[in-house]
Amino acid sequence: MHIKPIRLRNLILPSNVAMAPMAGYTCYPLRMLCQKLGAGICFTEMVSANALKYNDQANRRLLLTTPKERIKAVQLLEGDPGIVERAACGELLSEFDIIDLNMGCPVPNVFKSGQGSALLSDMPRAAALIRACRRSGKIVTVKFRIGLKEDEPVAAEFARMCEQAGADMISIHGRSRSMMYDGAPYYDQIQLAKASVSIPVLANGGICNCKDADKMMERTGADGVMIGRYALENPYIFAQLTGRPVREDRYALLKEQEELALRHYDEPFALSYLRSIASYLMKKRKGTKAYKQKMYQCGSLKELDLIFRAAFAEEVSL
Repeated sequence: MHIKPIRLRNLILPSNVAMAPMAGYTCYPLRMLCQKLGAGICFTEMVSANALKYNDQANRRLLLTTPKERIKAVQLLEGDPGIVERAACGELLSEFDIIDLNMGCPVPNVFKSGQGSALLSDMPRAAALIRACRRSGKIVTVKFRIGLKEDEPVAAEFARMCEQAGADMISIHGRSRSMMYDGAPYYDQIQLAKASVSIPVLANGGICNCKDADKMMERTGADGVMIGRYALENPYIFAQLTGRPVREDRYALLKEQEELALRHYDEPFALSYLRSIASYLMKKRKGTKAYKQKMYQCGSLKELDLIFRAAFAEEVSL
């Protein structure tokens, strides 16, 4: 795919390859890793706009960032425009350049609350959320799916609504809410949405290698791609797509993640996070099941490091 910068008002994304927001994963250390490997923008985990009023440890962890994060983008989940406006204009989000509104989460409890992908069937309220967020003065992006059901697509109409309401960029997951995370993406729906708007469009869904990214770009005409769970298994995909040289092996990347996690979080969180990331990085390797069992039974970072060294033995520099 052709790598190019994307302009969002006065902000320039250095590449048109994005890391998708993923609950439980895209904390500060992982965003810094993906930025280093070539991602032009990385989003926080999904944050409840309403929960920000509590200003608790969990939210502070989700919102943690530093000046080293080149472009700061937070994803908000909410269905009430008033709550979104207060959150967007609030002190807790003051460091963030971009607010991404989640209008695609398919999880049942989110959907039943009228948030996430439920907004696909309520465009007036979705538009009100975008307008409310715009009043913060921040750049506003929207992530959504092609529709609730694959035989009832709304991607083009929803894309037009987003642009008219003031969104600066949209990201389209090429699956319906009913498909969850399985099945081939509907390239034609992303293409129709792209043809309907003048703002940048990122295409998401089913990208597991460079060929998939090329196919997505060719078949949709999108301005860039957004990569989700495959990037956990192979974060090098960002370097492969952008042509950025990388020397570090997986073990070295894990050690860097450990150092960042310990610098900014407590040890229990660092241990839990590293187990999750390592589980993806060692996917399809010989002995993975046994290593995972050992990882989730160990109780310290020292023990965990010994497991990492064994699992990635061929990559460890002694």
